[in-house]
Amino acid sequence: MKYLNIDEITLKENGAIHTAKEIAGQPELWEAIFEKLIFEQKEVEFFLDTVFKKVKKIILTGAGTSAYIAYSVEGNIQRKNKTTTVSVATTHLVSHPQDYFEPSTPTLLISFARSGNSPESVASIELANKHIQDCYHLIITCNPDGSLAKQAPKNNSYVFILPPEADDKSLAMTGSYSGMLLSALLINDIKNIGSLKQTIAQLKNYGTALLTDHLASIKKAAQLPFNRAVFLGSGPQYGTAMESHLKLQELTDGQVICKNDSYLGFRHGPKAVVDQNTLMVYYFSNNAEALRYEKDLVNAMDQGSKPLYEIGLSENAITDITIDQLIILKETKEDFKIDEAYLAVCNIVLGQLLGFFNSLERNLQPDTPSISGAISRVVKGVIIY
Repeated sequence: MKYLNIDEITLKENGAIHTAKEIAGQPELWEAIFEKLIFEQKEVEFFLDTVFKKVKKIILTGAGTSAYIAYSVEGNIQRKNKTTTVSVATTHLVSHPQDYFEPSTPTLLISFARSGNSPESVASIELANKHIQDCYHLIITCNPDGSLAKQAPKNNSYVFILPPEADDKSLAMTGSYSGMLLSALLINDIKNIGSLKQTIAQLKNYGTALLTDHLASIKKAAQLPFNRAVFLGSGPQYGTAMESHLKLQELTDGQVICKNDSYLGFRHGPKAVVDQNTLMVYYFSNNAEALRYEKDLVNAMDQGSKPLYEIGLSENAITDITIDQLIILKETKEDFKIDEAYLAVCNIVLGQLLGFFNSLERNLQPDTPSISGAISRVVKGVIIY
């Protein structure tokens, strides 16, 4: 059996079997999540109908990778519900709850967590209930036995547990990230979930293309001698850029120093990090208005130091930019176009693959890349006061 075109024996010898399987299994996982939410549709609808009769504010939260999900879904959630929606990591909520929790504002706290055992995740729930008079909880997690799932308030919460294969065994979150992101988008449109079957089918097509048709060229880019990497994205793809920067940095045990930014924000100083050892990664929007700004930035990369390599990912062909590699997901103009936020679900596969193959290139073990033990699957040593 092969995963990411590497045989299972070799993957096990190199401490990479779990990460490879979890990256490769995402297209099937996305379909399984869709089917599970179809099954739970009535219960989710009932909970949300009750909540949105009262709620005036939504806070999206998580720690580390889980926090980045929020940046890809916040716009979609705010537009759909016409309710103020903000992304705040649990690591901020725990230290400064008074800055985010408004006592008299009915609030829905949406928590993302792979294990549900991070101390900040549980503490955020408790602090929200303490500081907000009328607080509701939607918990999206991969672990039915985690503290978050088990300790969820009984009368004012809904816990959605992803299929078992979403609970990654490797250190780096892969399927759990894209799976929780997709879950949030589907739950946000739960009343119309039946009409999203074509979106899921197209997501599977795009994800499969990255894992097969484009795998060799992505691997080649990942094996280049870079020690810096910059990921850029706008709107929902900003969250993808954030998660990609962490993924590559985690999987290389910090040997590659990474940054993320928006295309417009990158001009305001951060562009100075680019040198001849830098990998530039562009996540292009399928929103025509946003794409104009993105293309302008790419064309402006001629000013200043040149990066080692530029790779981009786009749903559609882009003819008026010049970079080393542009991956196009859409085979024909007639193919179904998916919503910009859903594009973030499959786009993250590029960042995951770059991290995975560069980790192997550096003779690290992707399943447990931290040689020093500085990072672990579930954060340790946090004391909640």
